Amino acid sequence: MSDSVTLAISQMTCSWDRDENISFADSLIRDASSSGADILLLQELFEYPYFCASQNADYFDLARPLHDNPLISHFCSRAREHKLALPLSFFESTERQFFNSVAMIDSSGEVLGVYRKTHIPDGPGYQEKFYFTPGDTGFCVWDLGFARVGVGICWDQWFPECARSMALRGADILLYPTAIGSEPHSPTLDSKRHWQRTMQGHAAANMCILGASNRVGVEDVGDGLTFYGGSFVADETGDLLVEMDDSPGLALSEFDLSMVRRSRRSWGLFRDRRPDMYDAVLG
Repeated sequence: MSDSVTLAISQMTCSWDRDENISFADSLIRDASSSGADILLLQELFEYPYFCASQNADYFDLARPLHDNPLISHFCSRAREHKLALPLSFFESTERQFFNSVAMIDSSGEVLGVYRKTHIPDGPGYQEKFYFTPGDTGFCVWDLGFARVGVGICWDQWFPECARSMALRGADILLYPTAIGSEPHSPTLDSKRHWQRTMQGHAAANMCILGASNRVGVEDVGDGLTFYGGSFVADETGDLLVEMDDSPGLALSEFDLSMVRRSRRSWGLFRDRRPDMYDAVLG
């Protein structure tokens, strides 16, 4: 594995013009590649607006299977063309179930596997339990050559068990494609700093690099949500390396994974774990 890695994070506002959304994602890929990125994180379910803001059975028609999926085929080609790894969020259908999933595409354009979102939220504006079955893949980590990368999806990021599980499976980098913004039940609530600090804690507690990509702008689904962006990369101490505002675009962060690994080994966090004392976590 090489020591220097460049992670790109991104933000976009999505419309019901699918081709426009994909075209903007393509432009992010081109910009990330030309800037030397090894991997680009696109946001959660970027193919369409965040349809989970309301319950509408017609939206099940947006789902596609993992195999013979035009979205995945398109971005496999882009990954191969630009030699860039892409964790790709998509609405997955199987014979009888629907999942909020990520296909891990490596820089050769190969799909290494799929992760299905484990924790499914349910509340005003975020009615995902209507659409998605809780994931059955377990927490996944993939070896991309330049790094071992684990991916959670949005609500997963609030659970330390998710981050710790990926770290125990050898992840150097934790990634979270996201859709979070305003809260219809509490218009004055701004969760952005809480959202960031939770993941900064995961980075620090597991001594991993962590990146999150969020949506931005207003999307007219249900009562309407305003997504606040704030996408970021945190280092292994939880410190912010880069933070975006509420505009669409791209940000990059370069880091030395050999230094991260040395620090993690010497700190003793995993040496001094006591799984035999953690029964309450399983309750």
